[in-house]
Amino acid sequence: MAAQPLSPTSTFPSLFCTNTNGVGFYKFGAFLHSHHVSVSSSSSFSMAKPNQSISRLCYSPTHFAKSGNGCSWIQDNSLCHSVAASVERYQGSVCHALPTKPAQVSILEDLFEFICSGPLIEKLGLTPTNVADAIDKWLAYGSYLCRLFKVNEMELTIPQKARFYHYYIPVFFWCEDQISQHHSSFKEGEEIPPLVIGFSAPQGCGKTTLVYALNYLFEVTGRKSAMVSIDDFYLTAEGQAQLRESNPGNALLEYRGNAGSHDLELSVETLTALSKLTKEGLKMKVPRYDKSAYSGRGDRADPSTWPEVEGPLTVVLFEGWMLGFKPLPTEAVTAVDPQLEIVNNNMKAYYDAWDKYIGAWIVIKINDPSCVYYWRLQAEIAMREAGKPGMSDEEVRDFVSRYLPAYKAYLPTLYKEGPSGSDPKRLLVVEIDEQRNPILGY
Repeated sequence: MAAQPLSPTSTFPSLFCTNTNGVGFYKFGAFLHSHHVSVSSSSSFSMAKPNQSISRLCYSPTHFAKSGNGCSWIQDNSLCHSVAASVERYQGSVCHALPTKPAQVSILEDLFEFICSGPLIEKLGLTPTNVADAIDKWLAYGSYLCRLFKVNEMELTIPQKARFYHYYIPVFFWCEDQISQHHSSFKEGEEIPPLVIGFSAPQGCGKTTLVYALNYLFEVTGRKSAMVSIDDFYLTAEGQAQLRESNPGNALLEYRGNAGSHDLELSVETLTALSKLTKEGLKMKVPRYDKSAYSGRGDRADPSTWPEVEGPLTVVLFEGWMLGFKPLPTEAVTAVDPQLEIVNNNMKAYYDAWDKYIGAWIVIKINDPSCVYYWRLQAEIAMREAGKPGMSDEEVRDFVSRYLPAYKAYLPTLYKEGPSGSDPKRLLVVEIDEQRNPILGY
């Protein structure tokens, strides 16, 4: 059951003020050190007797499980070294080595320092003062994410804390700021269409999970959002067969994925209709694609199974592996792979079908496209070990090989220039490492 909307701005009392250097410190330091502060499932503060224990801000467990929901970062400790280095950069020798064992959302000061050590804080223009002023929201959003991913709030591992407080929550703050800017561009009384935020990120890098988390945070904070993927606009099985027959011998168009394998008319209809969901009572169904149909070749899902969204929408989260790719000179793409020429020609129609609807962009940047292969291989191995059908190593290699030419051709321009028509002030580039975690990128 979905969580009931709460008001993060009023849930927690302000615990920080700032000194003349802009560094946050406790208004009630002595009070916190003599009282055990916790947040109950109803999000109200409760206090134990003085001197009962060292001051810790711990969330009372409700129905949370100790294990994750299958996401690799839930139980992975690969983040520990990068987190320790990040904390060192923030405040000298705050800690020399962070534990790999389950780590509670420790004392509030520790969590504050942990948040400020995140690689996105400076990139987003946040300061310790900003974090201190909004600490109530950070805590509420962290609680919501624990609920979503079914992890115990009292036993978060370092990777879990980092994924929430260094990645998902900072990006959510950025999205909130973009929505505020979007709303400010309309006059009082005007209907405000939802802001479409585009997420361009390679396959397997965790963009779908990121969007899933952001969508949940919008939901629990009382705003309506819709999730859409470029996958939802693939051609039907019949259309895909026609594309394959029209391009014999071109491995890049044999299966769904590359430019030319999408129903652009459907995407225009869908994005246009979503932009009109500005009032209560307006509803529509959003297309979905069934990748398991026809033995994995895929087909559009039956419309009766499409999810319904209702206005007024605040935001549309639109994600895809090739979102924002720009067509290049023919010689540039054929130098990568001659088969890309037709794909490049097909891409010329994509700006009007996708990119022009997007008002703000998040680009997840990787240094080496070969990561896509390893990420996919990890996922398939995990599926096989769990007793579920999964591709063999060779099948994974063949699958990814149909996307790598596009990555090699178009990612450099995307990273250098941004998506077509994007405003640099409304573009967030998040560079991630091989463990899918944000890093300090320049």
